[in-house]
Formats: sequence, C-alpha cells, structure tokens
Amino acid sequence: MAVKEKEISKKDTSGKEKVERVVFPFSAMVGQEKMKLALLLNAVNPQIGGVLVRGEKGTGKSTISRALADLLPEIKIVEGCPFHCNPEDSSAMCPNCQAKYFAGGKKPLKSDSRKMKVIDLPLGATEDRVLGTLDIESAIKRGERTLDPGVLADANRGIVYIDEINLLDDHVIDVLLDASSSKINVVEREGISFSHPSSFIMVGSMNPEEGELRPQLLDRIALHVVIEGVDNVEKRVKIITERNEFEKDPMAFTKKYQGSNTTLRNRILKAKELLEKVELPENLLILIGQLCNETKVEGQRPDIMLSKTCKTMAAYDGRTVVTRKDVRKAAEFILPFRMTVSPFEEDKYSDKNFIEDLISKFLDDPSSGDSSTTE
Repeated sequence: MAVKEKEISKKDTSGKEKVERVVFPFSAMVGQEKMKLALLLNAVNPQIGGVLVRGEKGTGKSTISRALADLLPEIKIVEGCPFHCNPEDSSAMCPNCQAKYFAGGKKPLKSDSRKMKVIDLPLGATEDRVLGTLDIESAIKRGERTLDPGVLADANRGIVYIDEINLLDDHVIDVLLDASSSKINVVEREGISFSHPSSFIMVGSMNPEEGELRPQLLDRIALHVVIEGVDNVEKRVKIITERNEFEKDPMAFTKKYQGSNTTLRNRILKAKELLEKVELPENLLILIGQLCNETKVEGQRPDIMLSKTCKTMAAYDGRTVVTRKDVRKAAEFILPFRMTVSPFEEDKYSDKNFIEDLISKFLDDPSSGDSSTTE
C-alpha cells in the first residue's frame, strides 16, 4: 500500500491554520500479520531488540511501521527537554534534567505529554545528523556543555524507522547499534563529551534484491520477518477500496478504526503491566538451548532474544506462564537468519522447511523437556 499518511489543514483555538498529519490506521492494514505481531511485541517490550522486515516494494512495510506510533499511548516527558526525558526516572534523564531532579529533592519534574514519534532516518544521514553536534565554542569559553540534538535525541522513547537499511552507510549503522544496545547516546569532540538517554525501537526494512546487510547488523536486530505481496484477490480489492477511502476523507476513515486501535492500545498497556510477572519454565529454557545449539547460531544473543520474545508473547496473550507455542512462534522470528552453515550441510539447511521441522522435532516431542507444558 503506497499511501502512508495524509496532510490536512485545521484551525487551532486561535484561528490559525495548521497542518496535521493523519496516519493510515494500524488496525486497517490488510494482511502482513507476522510483521504486525513483531511490531506489537516490541511495543510491549522494547528490550526485545527491534524488527527487520524483508520484502518486495509496495507490500506495506513503511505504512505499518509508521502506523504503530499512532497506535501507542502517550508518554510523559520533561517539559521543555529536547531529549524527552522521563520526568519520574532519574536513570532515564539527561544531565540537565538529573541536576534539576536532585536539586529539587527528587521530586518529579514538571511534565508534559506527547505521542510517541516515528523518526525516519534518511539514507544520506551523516554522523553529526544522527548523534547531534557539540557546541565547542560554548564549552571552551563558558564551560557549558551543550548539544544541538540529532536524530537519536528526537527518537528517544520512540521509534527509528530506516527504509532500505541495507543501503545505509556502515559507520552510521555502527552509531545506531551502539546507542540501541547501551540506551545512551554519547557525543565526544575535542576532549569534550555529552551524553543523553537514547532508548528507541529500531525498525528496518529492505529489499534483498538490492543487497544484504552486514552480519553484525543482522545479528543485533532481534525479530526478522519476510513479507510478500497479497496473493488473494478479495484482499487485494479490499486494499484498493480502503486506500481510496482514506485518501478521500482521512479523518472519517481514521475514526472508523478508532475503536479497533483503542482495543489494541489497551492490550499493549495490559501486556506491559503483566510482563514482569511472566514465568519461563525451566523445561522451556532447555528447549531454547536445544534449538539454538542445533541451528548453530553464534553466541548467546539468540538464546536471550528467544527468552525475551517468548515472555512478551505470553504477556500479549494475557498469560503469566510461557508455553511451547510461544517458543515456536519466537523461534520462527529469530532463528532462520542466524543459522550458520558448513559446506557439508548446505543442502540440509537450504530446505526452507528445515527450521519448521526442527522446531517440531523439539517442541512436539514429549520426551523433550517436561511434557506437562505442551501448549
């Protein structure tokens, strides 16, 4: 679906004209259920580690990603802070907000609220545009460390969307990965440094025909999804109809799906509250280890991603105990693109059904782990 959002003119309370962007509703998207689930799981638990979507052009990758932000609830931010700090959590504050917080006796700072943002990262973005720029003159003359905020400041507590991520400059990718893993953006110039919180959900999309990603990036983005164009005539007709309806009257179309979006939003909020209570039984931990060992994934990162994703799936379904079904779904997101292949096993691993067969082997075998947890 090519349409992503529409700009409409509205008058504010003072009578001035303002332009408002109306995003195509998340719940109105036809098909691509696996991608939508991957995004929703990251919305519940940003610690999962982002989403990478592979697929041909025109399959709704960017539309769904941008629609996610409109679906999510508002967040509290420190009023006037360019880094959108959390007013109630000093560990998620920039140095300036931390100083105010402790000077005020650890009372919550004056706050405002805003919708979560989706920040588009252009392919030609430079390191300074992403990190931000230090004011060296101000630091030398007045001893003040000030930063002209970049993309990572604007994206804090939001979503960074990178279309054609496989074409992004390698150095910029390294910067994003560092910030994504540490949740902090550190800018250093001429011996002067400034840091601020930078916690965001990274969503990348790519067309594999235009080139592959570096293995380091493939490994760091948790959930991988392959999507294809809709091959059902009835669904294709529905896509055309809804696109035309949205373009004709975006406000009316959005209102039509307001109830569905609210239901999803409430489900995300409940899942967030439930997440800390979710338990991962020991027998399923063993199964996760077996799967990762058999597929010969590198390191322990996939094991950790699997455990986080399983628990998040349980919370999203309103449960406090992980099941085999959760492990199966998580494995399909995480393992296929992380398997390592030796020349002698290439034929075995090239079978597209290999990962599904392997999952069935371990998860459907009663002798594998405690058979009391079967679903």
